Amino acid sequence: MYILQKLMNRLIVLNKFGIFSFAFFIVIFSSVVMHLLEPKTFPNWFDALWYVMTTVTTVGYGDYYPVSTAGRIYAIFIFLIGIGIAGLAIGKLVEALGAHRKRKEEGRLTFKGKNHFVIIGWSEKAKYAVSEIIETHPKLEVVLIDNLPVTPITHQNVHYIQGDPSIEETLMQANLKEAKSVLVFSDDSIHDSALADGKTLLIVTSVERLTPHIHSTVEIKKEEHIKNFRHAKVDEFVLSHETVSRMAVRSAFSKGITEIYTQLLSHKEGENLFEVRKRAEWVTYKDAFDSLLQQGATLIADGNDLSINKKLNESIPDDARLYIICSKDVYESII
Repeated sequence: MYILQKLMNRLIVLNKFGIFSFAFFIVIFSSVVMHLLEPKTFPNWFDALWYVMTTVTTVGYGDYYPVSTAGRIYAIFIFLIGIGIAGLAIGKLVEALGAHRKRKEEGRLTFKGKNHFVIIGWSEKAKYAVSEIIETHPKLEVVLIDNLPVTPITHQNVHYIQGDPSIEETLMQANLKEAKSVLVFSDDSIHDSALADGKTLLIVTSVERLTPHIHSTVEIKKEEHIKNFRHAKVDEFVLSHETVSRMAVRSAFSKGITEIYTQLLSHKEGENLFEVRKRAEWVTYKDAFDSLLQQGATLIADGNDLSINKKLNESIPDDARLYIICSKDVYESII
């Protein structure tokens, strides 16, 4: 018992690779030994392997068992050593799975996927953004970066990275170079708009320096700061305070208009805003407008140009970004 105790103490301090390697060796070695000691009971090595596996896992079907003295003596060795090793290996496996889950929840795992969305900064707005992405594109993976101790959201397609998003190491952990787009939300804990936009600008500068090709959308608190973000080559801006205020004023003059805004911004139900690519048969905007209208969609813009009705006879450039209003079913039939 003293020898067994010393052996187990040595095994406990081994790493997972050592434990699994030793367990694999014991199982294979014992299968060969049992086959050699009792060739009649175990006609081939696989029968011996079956006996060893059912023994070390304490299943014990009883369909195979040694009958010779030598075989039974070695079976006692399997009882004492093999079962302990198997239990230790299973324990290490459970421990490894628990450690992996803990590291994932704490955001300490590096993301390896591609064509994902990166969201920087957790808030209620970020929560709604993640929800909208999941509902719109259920298979799209999202990487969230923040300084929270554990992930604020649990979903199979949402991966959390804990760290300072202005630091290159954190952005590389989110595999930013392989990402499709990045959304940066303003820090709501900073009440000073200038300081909040300053922090956002620092993050965006790091993002654009590492991945100048990526499409970036940034939330800004004050409109006069846009010129600084344009200098950092940010693609699109969302003015949080101004947008809400303008919608409130519009609703005061036009009853029910906020419902239209909300419906266009969400993909849950009703008519929504979608982007489509130019088709070969669409030479002018009128061709595209008439074709889409017959399918149940309305062409309203090319990029940020809303004056489609004034340029119906003009040719559509190959790089046009056409936006339509229609239901999700119609959009899926069009694409």
